[in-house]
Amino acid sequence: MSGDIEGIGAAVTAGLASRAVEPRHGGAGGGHEGTRCLNCGTTLVGSHCHRCGQKADVHRSFGAIGHDLVHAIFHFEGKLWNTLPLLAWQPGDLTRRYIHGERARFISPLALFLFAVFLTYAVLSMVGAGGGVGEEIARAAAEQTRSNAIRSSLQDEVERVETRLADKSLPAAERRKLESERDTLQKSADYLGVARSLTREERAAGPPVLADPVQQVATSASFATRTKADTGIPAIDHGLDKAIANPGLLFYKLQANAYKFAWALIPLSLPFMWTLFPFSRRFHMYDHFVFVTYSISFVLLLFVVVRLLNLTLIGEVATLGAMLYLPFHMYRQLRGAYRLPTAGALLRTALLLFFSLFAAINFIFLLLALGLMG
Repeated sequence: MSGDIEGIGAAVTAGLASRAVEPRHGGAGGGHEGTRCLNCGTTLVGSHCHRCGQKADVHRSFGAIGHDLVHAIFHFEGKLWNTLPLLAWQPGDLTRRYIHGERARFISPLALFLFAVFLTYAVLSMVGAGGGVGEEIARAAAEQTRSNAIRSSLQDEVERVETRLADKSLPAAERRKLESERDTLQKSADYLGVARSLTREERAAGPPVLADPVQQVATSASFATRTKADTGIPAIDHGLDKAIANPGLLFYKLQANAYKFAWALIPLSLPFMWTLFPFSRRFHMYDHFVFVTYSISFVLLLFVVVRLLNLTLIGEVATLGAMLYLPFHMYRQLRGAYRLPTAGALLRTALLLFFSLFAAINFIFLLLALGLMG
């Protein structure tokens, strides 16, 4: 229940955040000419103040709360419905028109990106990431954390027994009993696979390769937690030791940081976009910024739609359709936004797919670094 409330709250916050950076859709008339704006005192010439943008009509009824909430989430003035159809089917047209100054009709790239991030977080909070692999990774990390905690407790007991065994005046019978207890504790810790470092042969062999990717991930996680960090850099080793001791916490940090630092995908992607048009005087970094931000927003929104469809009988079909449509969407956006010929758009689409994967890998490394430093 708490997850549902957090998800709903995140969805509401998404709408509010997009409104915070997105100017209100304008309008004319309303019969308010000559009156003063209640916010800044400017004489009105329409339904909105031309200085601060506040509406002339300010309601204080209980029903106005619901009205404002609906507007905040769904943006009924028209921008959302002007933007989403173009984003889905004619992304190049949307990108080009926004870059060239047609902005009052559409949601700005940053506002749409914020909305997409918050909406993704809200949906995942309510229904989970799905797919099985993510849930298995989280479960494996939690189980490994519990195993490490048990191992730490067993090692403390082993040290306690060895401290008592150091007493040379200990009777022989009690010494044999304590030695037996110590051996039992040590074997239990060894059985968990975390009380010892891997042998050279085990390190060289690595974790066994399994047919099931979920089992492979879990086995690799177990293998990693039995490998002592030794990079020669104290700060990195300390972070790795913390992650090995508590992989469940590391996984939680990765999830939290993915939400907090989703914006980093934009600057990580911009250099790759520049390499598609090196030293071009026709296109500027702002153009690439609009392209990248709209593109990432579409991917996030598509993910939300597919995740919701995964709860129905057509989930697998939706997933396959999305995987096939993404390259086509990139092609249409590139060709329409930059007015490219077919061959040039196809070549840059292939490069962009590779660059997108590389940017995603860099983003994952960034999340890992943040998790290890936290």
